[in-house]
Amino acid sequence: MEEYVQEFKRTARGSGYKGRPLIEEFKRGMNGGIRRKLMEAENLLASIEQWYRRATALDRNWRRVGGKRKGYEGERNREEELRNKS
Repeated sequence: MEEYVQEFKRTARGSGYKGRPLIEEFKRGMNGGIRRKLMEAENLLASIEQWYRRATALDRNWRRVGGKRKGYEGERNREEELRNKS
């Protein structure tokens, strides 16, 4: 997720997107499990910076517990496929 956030920030600088459209583009490209968790949060995220921080924090927590949390199975499977191809 940290890599995605950094790449998104680089791309977003010259995109002309701001506010809600920028957030929508960020959400569209992120992991579905993390996106669902953020969308289900009680406190809705209002700024792109909040989205960056919360998405990164969720990803770190998921990795810390070994990817066993519900909702991240797709990401774990994709990472396993990439490892198996190597």
